[in-house]
Parts: sequence; structure tokens; C-alpha cells
Amino acid sequence: MNIYVGNLPYTLSEGELEEAFGAFGQVTSARIINDKFTGRSKGFGFVEMAQDAEARAAIEKLNNTEFGGRTIVANEARPREEKAPGDRPFRGGGDRGGDRGGDRPFRGGGDRGADRGGDRGGRRDDRGGRDSRW
Repeated sequence: MNIYVGNLPYTLSEGELEEAFGAFGQVTSARIINDKFTGRSKGFGFVEMAQDAEARAAIEKLNNTEFGGRTIVANEARPREEKAPGDRPFRGGGDRGGDRGGDRPFRGGGDRGADRGGDRGGRRDDRGGRDSRW
């Protein structure tokens, strides 16, 4: 039986998780789920036990108990739902960067007239009444 274990201390190792459930029977595997970007624990994991009766006893004894300063949750894991690639909501992205940037049409802006002194017209030294130093 596969057991979901939640609210785990972030410092808990898979060995410690296996040891805790091993007191109730044979543990086939113990996994703590880590964030794929940071590598840090997400605070939950899964324990696979060979015998259903042993797994149910472990769930009954360990659910809502304090473990490493946190109250853990233990229950039978639900089967993972496989999602087809088309089932995900569209969120933009791709090579266009979502709703910003990418292949946006040119929106004008016009020639700022760098050779004419910006958008105010004339050259800087020909503004009349202004100091020609700037």
C-alpha cells in the first residue's frame, strides 16, 4: 500500500521516514518530494509498505502525531491522475514570453529627430534665449 505523509519537517531524511514506518512492518520504499528548482523538501512524501494490514496500522498510529516538531498527516495515497498535455490551461509563454515582448507589432513612436535635437525641434544650440552649453 502506498501512504501519503504530509506536513513533514523540511530537514527530515528518507531514512528517518523509512525508520518511523518500519516500526510497523516492512517498508518497500520511502520518498520525500523535493522542489525541482531548489532541491529542498516540499514537506511531504510517500511510503510504500508490503502488507496492507501493516500500512493501515502505521497510518492509524502515526496520523496526527508530532514528528520532528510538526503534526504529520498520514493516509492512504490516492492514485496519481495522469493528465494529457492538452488538459493543461493555456498560460502563454513559448518563445514569445507570455503576453509581453516577442513578436509584437511596431507601435510607432516615430522618429524622435535625433538629428533635429529631440522631439522639441531645432538643434540644441539654436533654441533662442537658452544657454548653448547644454
